[in-house]
Order: sequence, then structure tokens, then C-alpha cells
Amino acid sequence: MKLRDSVKPISYLKKHTAEALRSVNSNQGSLVITQHGEAKAVLQDIASYEQTRESLALLKMLAQSARSIREGRSKTLEDCFADVRKHARESGK
Repeated sequence: MKLRDSVKPISYLKKHTAEALRSVNSNQGSLVITQHGEAKAVLQDIASYEQTRESLALLKMLAQSARSIREGRSKTLEDCFADVRKHARESGK
């Protein structure tokens, strides 16, 4: 669906709610809802919404990891394995 086809006024959504839902679900797209000519909301199918949320969560984790590395709050792989071996020895006693 082209972006220009996916921008609808709120009056369209009020009159054609079922059609709008069918459209976003069948196309796995989104519908931009305008009010007084200004974009106010997005109607999106649930699969795309969940995928977007998962993508944002991964991006957040990457950003946090990058920040930790910049701030020196990271360990080498060798240090991590050494910690695991140490913990395994201690818990095996």
C-alpha cells in the first residue's frame, strides 16, 4: 500500500472501521489517521505492531550495550568464561 493511499481522515475511519481493519490486516500495513489535516494516529495490524516492538527492544539493548562498552563496563570473553568456570567450581563444592 502506498503512503498516499494509507492516509485517511478520522471521518473515514468512523464510517469504514471494518474495511480499514481488513485492509491493514490483509496488507500487514498501516493507516495514518488525520484530524483537521494533521496526522494524529496510526492504525497497524497486530503482527506488524509486535514486530516493531521487538525491533525497538533489540535496538534498545544494542544502544545500552554500546553505552556500557563506551563507559568501560564490559568484560572480555576470556574473563566471562573464567567467571563461569569459577562459579561452577564454587557451586560444585
